[in-house]
Amino acid sequence: MQETLGMLYFWMKAGHIIFMVFWLAGLFMLPRQLVYMHGAAPGSDEESLWAGRTRQLAKIILTPSIVVTWILGLTLSVTIGAWDQGWFHAKLLLVLILSGYHGYMIALSKKMARGERPLAEKRLRLFGEVPALLLALIVVLVIVKPF
Repeated sequence: MQETLGMLYFWMKAGHIIFMVFWLAGLFMLPRQLVYMHGAAPGSDEESLWAGRTRQLAKIILTPSIVVTWILGLTLSVTIGAWDQGWFHAKLLLVLILSGYHGYMIALSKKMARGERPLAEKRLRLFGEVPALLLALIVVLVIVKPF
């Protein structure tokens, strides 16, 4: 029984990492697609094309990946007793921020698909760096466990 549970842990960990990579890949792609949509005239065929691509990215990659990442991550945290460790609280905070960023970018993509341009292109490009920064901090917390 212990051996089976041990193997299940490694499968869950592998799944968590795989879906986290899918999720982050989508979060790296979404701002880039929004930059391309930003340059398209509101109501144009090009805007419609980019709006469709962002919807597909959200539906096929981002939404399923965030759900599976969270489910497996929380399951793993309970399995290893991470809730009483400082590094885990910091990681959880950063993942919550990343999840909020995800939601904000999805909402932004919907506004842009309606022809709105709430952010300047330069700011939109800068927003594309947020997932990389958060990913780096999260990986350091998980691997180094500084506290």
